Amino acid sequence: MQSNLPDPSLIRGLTQRRLGRRDALRVSGLSAFAMALAACGVKGTGSTAPSAPAPDAVAKYWAGKTSNGKVDFANWPLYMDPKHPELKKFTAATGVKVNYQEVIQEMGPWFAKVQPQLAAGQSIGYDLMVITNGIQFKQFVSSGFLAPLDHAKLPNYKANADPSYANTAYDKGNVYSVPWTSGITGIAYDPKKITRPITKLTDLWDPAFKGKVGMFSDTQELANFGLMALGLNPDESTAEDWKKAAEKLKEQKNAGQVRNYYDQSYIDALGKGEVWITQAWSGDVFQKNVSDGTDFKFVIPQEGGTIWTDNFAIPITAQNPLDAIKLMDFFYEVENAATLAEFISYVCPVPAAQEQIKKDAAKLSGDDKAAMEAIASSPLVFPAPSDYAKLHYYVDFKTVAEQQQFQSIFEPIVLA
Repeated sequence: MQSNLPDPSLIRGLTQRRLGRRDALRVSGLSAFAMALAACGVKGTGSTAPSAPAPDAVAKYWAGKTSNGKVDFANWPLYMDPKHPELKKFTAATGVKVNYQEVIQEMGPWFAKVQPQLAAGQSIGYDLMVITNGIQFKQFVSSGFLAPLDHAKLPNYKANADPSYANTAYDKGNVYSVPWTSGITGIAYDPKKITRPITKLTDLWDPAFKGKVGMFSDTQELANFGLMALGLNPDESTAEDWKKAAEKLKEQKNAGQVRNYYDQSYIDALGKGEVWITQAWSGDVFQKNVSDGTDFKFVIPQEGGTIWTDNFAIPITAQNPLDAIKLMDFFYEVENAATLAEFISYVCPVPAAQEQIKKDAAKLSGDDKAAMEAIASSPLVFPAPSDYAKLHYYVDFKTVAEQQQFQSIFEPIVLA
């Protein structure tokens, strides 16, 4: 029987793709952020805070909207089975044709590309896009570039999405977005090198692993671990908290704990034995184990981990918003959420998809069945409620100056 799972080359492609996605969230160098600010003409003292829509914004936007039988969908590369089975199913069920393009590589350049048309009230050529929580997401919202969602048109989302997604710090109540998929930043380790269970962030400071610890060069990721190691919530942290976290991270560095501050290459360093324990992204660890036959462990520390989310959003100038929101809701049907998760292996926002994947696995045999069962049972794809409760988003910057202060505190740890 032919497998519905990606072959190793595609899995490798997914792993490499994530580097561009993490770059989109980095504050290191401020390059993507500066590009977005330049596009908006925003100076360094401006606000990054999202603005709430007017009370009647939803009714006004959706009034008179009709289906045109098509939707133009912008996404990241290799974020769906290349055969597009879900999109074909959607067209067969609704008659709506989908023009699917893998045109988003990083958030900064994407925002810079579409900002002029959106500011002029013109179509960007897409009715639906997948954008990451972070600085550019706020820029889209504060600039008034995203359509407010009519939740009456999202019954599958209401029925099937994990409730935690309604309480995100970046879009509370899903005013402008609903999740495509998520990932987790936690700790990965090699059980062949470390025989005791790893459970805490403080394990990254354990002298037993001196010189064998990997930390991220991404300062937002690094800062989150420093804050959580002190029992601080990144979502609510202050500049004084950042300084305390930086001191905690400097202690780790000065003690010789850290082998290196890594980008995507951390996963190869773990594979080569250069590090035994490291900050890690959930999808990478799952894919590394599947593609290379390793048995690396991934844990969400007791003190907490980080969650990041890629989100469906509709540009305010979309020509086919009714068809776009219909497609959004389609992916929250359990069967469709399941087949998407079977391919991309990141955190699925539909908990019931787990049982559906088990049913799909029962129809397979041999290695294909085992691989599908691994997806269904993986806490990296279906975190438990207790896991979700420990996850935090990144530090929330209210102004550009605040973001620059944060950068000045944490970047020297990585660069010095």
